[in-house]
Amino acid sequence: MNERITENIVRTHIHNDFFFKNKKIIVEEQSSNNTRIDKLLKHASKSGNGKGYPEFIIQYNKDANIIIVIECKADISKHESQNKKQYKDYAVDGVLLYASFLSKEYDVIAIAVSGTKNNLKITHFLQLKGTQEAHNIFKDDSFLKLEDYLNAYRTDERKFNQDFKELLSYSKSLNEKLHSLKVKESERSLLISGTLIALEDKAFLNSYKYENPQSLTNLLVNKIEEKLSSVKTPHVKDIITSYNFIKTHTILAKEENKLKEIIDEIDDKINSFIRTYKYFDVLGQFYIEFLRYANNDKSLGIVLTPPHITELFCEIANINKDSVILDTCTGTGGFLISAMKKMIIDVGGNEKRIKQIKEKQIIGIENQHDIYALLCSNMYIHGDGRSNLMKGSCFDDKIKNQVSMFKPNVGFLNPPYKTNKNDREELEFVLNNLNQLEKGSYCIAIVPMSCMMFNKGLGLQLKEKILKKHTLEAVFSMNEELFHSSDVSVVTAIIVLKSKEAHPKNYKTYFGYWKDDGFIKIKNTGRTDYYSKWNLIKNKWLSSYRNKEELEGGSVKKLVKATDEWCSEAYINTDYRNLSNDKFILNIKKYLTYLFNRYRDFSIDILPCLSKVIALNVNRWSKFDYTEIFNITKGKRLTKKDQIDGEYPYISSSAMNNGVDNYIDAYTDENCITFACYGSIGEVFYQKSKVWVSDNANVFYLKNKILNPFLAMFLVTLLKLEQFRFSYGMTGKKERLETFKIKLPVDMQGNPDWYFMENYIKSLPYSSNL
Repeated sequence: MNERITENIVRTHIHNDFFFKNKKIIVEEQSSNNTRIDKLLKHASKSGNGKGYPEFIIQYNKDANIIIVIECKADISKHESQNKKQYKDYAVDGVLLYASFLSKEYDVIAIAVSGTKNNLKITHFLQLKGTQEAHNIFKDDSFLKLEDYLNAYRTDERKFNQDFKELLSYSKSLNEKLHSLKVKESERSLLISGTLIALEDKAFLNSYKYENPQSLTNLLVNKIEEKLSSVKTPHVKDIITSYNFIKTHTILAKEENKLKEIIDEIDDKINSFIRTYKYFDVLGQFYIEFLRYANNDKSLGIVLTPPHITELFCEIANINKDSVILDTCTGTGGFLISAMKKMIIDVGGNEKRIKQIKEKQIIGIENQHDIYALLCSNMYIHGDGRSNLMKGSCFDDKIKNQVSMFKPNVGFLNPPYKTNKNDREELEFVLNNLNQLEKGSYCIAIVPMSCMMFNKGLGLQLKEKILKKHTLEAVFSMNEELFHSSDVSVVTAIIVLKSKEAHPKNYKTYFGYWKDDGFIKIKNTGRTDYYSKWNLIKNKWLSSYRNKEELEGGSVKKLVKATDEWCSEAYINTDYRNLSNDKFILNIKKYLTYLFNRYRDFSIDILPCLSKVIALNVNRWSKFDYTEIFNITKGKRLTKKDQIDGEYPYISSSAMNNGVDNYIDAYTDENCITFACYGSIGEVFYQKSKVWVSDNANVFYLKNKILNPFLAMFLVTLLKLEQFRFSYGMTGKKERLETFKIKLPVDMQGNPDWYFMENYIKSLPYSSNL
């Protein structure tokens, strides 16, 4: 078959495209006049010798970062080989070869085309700059418009993650630069916001490079004042005054090129990101970075919400064009920006409705002056100077009266987290938001998990008020390191409430264990969606919530009272599905390591006690109350008279060394299992010899069976599966553990099958040492 026919099909599609007809692209065939591209393809021959070129290379005039390469084959059977390494003979293999060379300096859309007009096969890939892997994109087996390729590339999840990572990296280098220029931490975000505002003015953009330092600072501040004067707030003069420090700064206003270079960088690094990713709280990210090592934001309890969580709120609330959003603790505006994005998408380009959304459907309240100035600037940068942004306390009657005029039907908030006893409780802010919403509206808040655990005092009273006047729809337990990038350690929960409808008597609340959001910590970057898992995880969470699905180890519906713990960890079933030989073997090895370190002459052999293989079948196991299986007692506090060095291990709440913290001259227990109830909560160990168990741990004895090392290793492994239940505010105290259940193998009579448990451990490697 003739390959030229396939090439003509591609050529015709390109030549008929709007971008080609209007000279928005450069198209080259089997060569390139771009020296950069030509150099990258110097060794890209399919045969491995010399240069190689794809059939088509397409460059966009207004985006030099992306190129498209197209490789054609006449025979559809030559579309893709099994190993993708037969570059000369297959379209996919060949185009991926070119992408691998070009991706050293470009983002590459690689398109493989094979067949003829009536039987055409097309596969698209995206390989980002500096990466080793090309990913399939576009499920549709057909050509797209060249504009659609560009838009899809700009909105690709992996591309966003890469650009966001670069933005965070730049925020760190800019922070260091501003520190060297003696710009205060509290003024750095203002400098960025003011620059971004001024850069929207064409006259400023065209002239700032030619100004001397003092003239440039004056021009910058004057342009900020000119632009912000249109912002709809009585506090605009105070906001503008916040930028006056620029005029008098000892370095920016006097030293040549210092401010000019910063403006250049902000335009190149930040403004380009904002142009590509509209409605993203960029200033919030820089604020987090700039104040990471400053004390003033943390002393106020301010913890800015990560952007993927502000978007999650919008999904939970089903934000649409008719939503009226109220954020009573607005911060830099992350929730409002995410909500505005959803609402504007929903109106489909209707300018009249977009104007109405900005004028009447976005309401924010912020009490801190410097953050309020950032908030107003942030909303302006995102094309909105008309939102109703109120400065003051959300508890102020005057502000509440203003809010009532807009009849908000969705409430979002991340309240200030309590840092001393005189601060308001977080749930007071939640109730304040609820009371300002229309009846039946949803309020979604992210609060410390400790708020969900109150069972006495003011905290309990606030929980009672919530249930008396509002409906507790759902609570989601979030990742412990959610606010890692803010350098704040707090375990949080998202709470979903329906306003002004008392919680029905027999209404079950939905509890979700939403800990694993797919984000990981990267050095010098913070938490990031490095593997692009977030969208899949988010969609799974939302689907289970909307359908109220109860998932093993993931979610549950439960009737709760104010005195109960409002968290999934208290109610969801332990997930035994991933229980494997490896988990039991790991605990055997840890115990043997402890024995070896203690006794030194202890030898370790890999052999099992039994040579036969015994399989686990968790589906046939049965649940038992802890109190049916164990006698649980609390450990004993060590008194001064007992604090004498000796031979007996002192067991505390350590996660290391089998829980041993010290050796003393007294003991309380032996041949038992210890379960840490504070510190490293949920750490479980077998103690064969005599030990002193402190009051930071509980002691487990079998009720109707004498414990031995084999049974202990089986039970320790199962008990460790409960570790997910514990975090700040959720201790492993005896009374709580006695409400738990454990799943065990059973015999024909339905009793715990101790014989099976013992023999199973004996069948595993290293068991001969027990």
